[in-house]
Amino acid sequence: MRGFFEGIMSHLNGAITTFTSESVCAGHPDKICDQISDAILDAVLVQDPKGRTAIECLAGNNRLIIAGEIGAKAKVDFKKVARSQIKRLGYTDPKFNFSDESPVEVFVHEQSPEIAIGVKRKGAGDQGMMFGFACRETDSLMPLPISIAHALAKRMDQVREENMVKYLRPDGKSQVTIEYRQGKPYKINQVVIAVPHKESINLDEVKDDIYNIVIIPVLDIFGFKIQKKDIIVNGTGIWHHGGPASDCGVTGRKIVVDTYGGYARVGGGCFSGKEPSKVDRGGAYAARFLAKNIVAEGLADRAEVRLAYFIGAKKPTMQDVETFGTAKKSHKVILSFMEKILDTSVEGIIDGLDLQRPIYLPTAAYGHFGREQFPWEKIV
Repeated sequence: MRGFFEGIMSHLNGAITTFTSESVCAGHPDKICDQISDAILDAVLVQDPKGRTAIECLAGNNRLIIAGEIGAKAKVDFKKVARSQIKRLGYTDPKFNFSDESPVEVFVHEQSPEIAIGVKRKGAGDQGMMFGFACRETDSLMPLPISIAHALAKRMDQVREENMVKYLRPDGKSQVTIEYRQGKPYKINQVVIAVPHKESINLDEVKDDIYNIVIIPVLDIFGFKIQKKDIIVNGTGIWHHGGPASDCGVTGRKIVVDTYGGYARVGGGCFSGKEPSKVDRGGAYAARFLAKNIVAEGLADRAEVRLAYFIGAKKPTMQDVETFGTAKKSHKVILSFMEKILDTSVEGIIDGLDLQRPIYLPTAAYGHFGREQFPWEKIV
């Protein structure tokens, strides 16, 4: 814990530092699983807004497994939903040993009645701690490294889907290293891209296209540049076969990509496949909402909001904020502001942020935070 705060304060006090964050494309194996889990959640919420879910997926060589719990008045064709997402993500060729034709196994059962008791009483569906973060590095009040990493991943998907670069295949990762001076982003030291492509295309052509069509336009949006010599594309020199047949995917394995890119603390639970009574998700969204509004209101330049619950708890057992020495008002004033803008009881979060809606599939790629389309990103 001490090292975390010392690192933040060193960063703020002017030392020259670097920070790296990564993101992944929508066709990454873990993200395939996240999106299927959230597509199932949305399908449940369409039929039953009070439905409860905890859906996990595992994608491997020519196989998808769906497991978990549901407590809802809804009938969902799990296999149909899964195959629709797999097709949308570009996995349509059986020769790559994972496609919309691959076998799908379903092991979903009714939610545990011992958990359901607490949820029916408007309490938390799980225990744990959640963190929300905001800072002034970007217009979205997100850290710059993860914001750029997400933008690079999204751009790679765009150029493939729109046939701007015809030889790319689904899957891919991005990584960006930023140098900070006087606590502020100074330059991009390195960009790393991994993306599978057709065998007939050599790496030099891939690197040229990625640099010119992906990296330059994205960095220009953020006001930065990088020389071609400072980028790495496919570090081993070869990547033709991506997807779950090459690297197994699991729901919830990208919680750092989903949140702040390692720049701030995250809780122990994943988001995808869980409806908001699971405070791993609902609590994390509330914490981000509070942190973002603290910074937007000018109460601090950086804010980390901390919440914790136990199963059945109606209200958090911990609610606090850390501002890393950037507060413009007292701790008491900031806590009062938090209480004013959002009731952090489980019911208060769900109602205050209007979370019992089918809005979750879009969260399952390119991060859960920093995009205005989500209610937890709104400024009061």
